[in-house]
Amino acid sequence: MKRLFGTDGVRGVAGKFPLDDETVFRIGVALARILTKDGRTPRVVIGRDTRASGPAIEEALTRGIESQGGTVDRGGVLTTPAVACVTKALGYDAGVVISASHNPYKDNGIKVFSSEGFKLPDALEMEIERQVLDSGETHGKGAAAAAGGRHIDARELQDRYLDALRGSVPAGTSFAGRRVVLDCAHGAASELAPRLFKSLGAEVVTLSDAPDGVNINEGCGALHPERLGQEVARQKAWLGLAFDGDADRCLPVDASGRVLDGDYVLCLVARDLRRSGRLKGDAAVGTVMTNLWLERALKDDGIRVIRAAVGDKYVLEEMQRGGYVLGGEQSGHVIFLERATTGDGVLTGLMLMELLQRTKHDLAAWASTITPCPQILVNVPVRERPALESHPVIGPAIKAEEKQLAGRGRVLVRYSGTEPKARIMVEGEPRSAIEDSVARLKAVIEGAIGAPAAH
Repeated sequence: MKRLFGTDGVRGVAGKFPLDDETVFRIGVALARILTKDGRTPRVVIGRDTRASGPAIEEALTRGIESQGGTVDRGGVLTTPAVACVTKALGYDAGVVISASHNPYKDNGIKVFSSEGFKLPDALEMEIERQVLDSGETHGKGAAAAAGGRHIDARELQDRYLDALRGSVPAGTSFAGRRVVLDCAHGAASELAPRLFKSLGAEVVTLSDAPDGVNINEGCGALHPERLGQEVARQKAWLGLAFDGDADRCLPVDASGRVLDGDYVLCLVARDLRRSGRLKGDAAVGTVMTNLWLERALKDDGIRVIRAAVGDKYVLEEMQRGGYVLGGEQSGHVIFLERATTGDGVLTGLMLMELLQRTKHDLAAWASTITPCPQILVNVPVRERPALESHPVIGPAIKAEEKQLAGRGRVLVRYSGTEPKARIMVEGEPRSAIEDSVARLKAVIEGAIGAPAAH
């Protein structure tokens, strides 16, 4: 099992292990060592979201990379997909994003992209972990040294990324006359997303675009899209788009104010790609959380839904394994592999807008016809993370619920990749049956490994 990296990089409370100065420095050291080839010093670009803790983590990471002879370009506030894009486009050996994505401001994290713009494979993440946790070296003096790094103009990197986004839609695409409301979550998209859509002619109304270091994701963005839904209806807007803190996910809101999830986006895009003969393998990759309604709807169109583990990293791995071009999660991570190397919320919004305009599709009318299969999600804080299926109490309880719902639903119990929680998902019909199932599983997990309540 990985010890530092979760499904989306290293994540934790800023200033505490593994995001204390010393450990972050050691991560920089390990990364530089892994990247050093044939005596050539690695070039790394670093971007971050708007959290107050970002600059300090950037400092420690830069010191670590430079202590091994690496060079660092510090690009300031950039979205996660923007860093992935410029890493590949500008020939860096790696790109690093300092962000905890959708988490509260007290958290932060470190995500690493390869020279090709893809998240590091598990094997390399585990090698970094080995060097950080098992090497026995101490780096305290190095961690205290002054960090250098070249502060480059974030605007230049943004421009490079925005040019790539505009190149993803047909030349001449214009959203003139279309009013769009953007909720930027006080995060990394606060400047970038409005610039893009205004440059394409849209009338842009922005929400949550004034980051102050502590308001990221707070009651806004993709985690809290309710206000966006109200504003779209009030403004009589064509569409709303809600991003999270690092803008790697996007949730659309239709003209009625209804919030849609990533399954709706996958459905529309998969059908559109298949009509044009561009849906390789006649399949889209979802996750074990993908709602059954999507699987049933796409099956009627001759499109398969292939399920990967939760996490856009694992969706991408499944796409690469099967040669597929489209994948995503309910949370709003959508990967357009012919256009980007990672989930990209701003690209998702752009591709959806272009599709709706080109096909004259009435999103609100269509969405009103969709009835998702009842799906209940519950998080249970845990004090430890033993294997669930083989646990002497939890394992049999899961099997008993699966047997009870056989043919009528499904059960998924897993650990969060970013927080000390067990996640319970039960899907099926009738709703009363899955509510009872969730309640029983929650009680079993709390009794076996539940964390004590905070006071």
